[in-house]
Amino acid sequence: MAGDDTTTTDTLSARLRGWFAGQIPDGWFAAEPSIQVDREEIVVIGSLPEPALGDDADDVARAAACRSRIQRFREDTRDQRMTIADRAEHRTGLKVSWGATCGDLTVLFTTQSVPVMTRLRMPERQVLDTLVVGGVARSRSEALNWCVRLVREHQGEWIDALRDALKDVERVRSDGPNPGGPTDADPNGGPEHDPRRRGRKRS
Repeated sequence: MAGDDTTTTDTLSARLRGWFAGQIPDGWFAAEPSIQVDREEIVVIGSLPEPALGDDADDVARAAACRSRIQRFREDTRDQRMTIADRAEHRTGLKVSWGATCGDLTVLFTTQSVPVMTRLRMPERQVLDTLVVGGVARSRSEALNWCVRLVREHQGEWIDALRDALKDVERVRSDGPNPGGPTDADPNGGPEHDPRRRGRKRS
């Protein structure tokens, strides 16, 4: 499923949504789970119904109930989730991580931490070293992680807009002409329509 380089992220996400819909037992989630995918990982996050509490329950009690429900779901479904994850990894080559949402609480279970190699010049290295010396991070890699989270926090809307724009590019590209299909010079797209071949029998 993930071996075709021409498969766009949107197309892969759509296929994965359908595949997981067929694999996840009915009743696990209150709605269709969220499927997020990149080049290394698939993250499946499902919504759980909130526990029924009395009208006098405060926010602390509701948060504790939601956390408890997520924990119970995680423990009760562990074996089945591992089986589904193994099947997905076999099909796609991607690791699968899980999470659950209940009320205002979202908990991600074990997720992948993927190393990303990069080359930085001195000014960029000095930024990371300043964060390390200042106690913001324990290492350059942790400082770089912190920088990425900071960009996401303060430029999230711009990144989302850029991601949406890239989706439009992928859609327009997929709707474009097929290099292996019919051409203007040969609108019917096949040698059997060549006038020079009329009257010849097909083998």
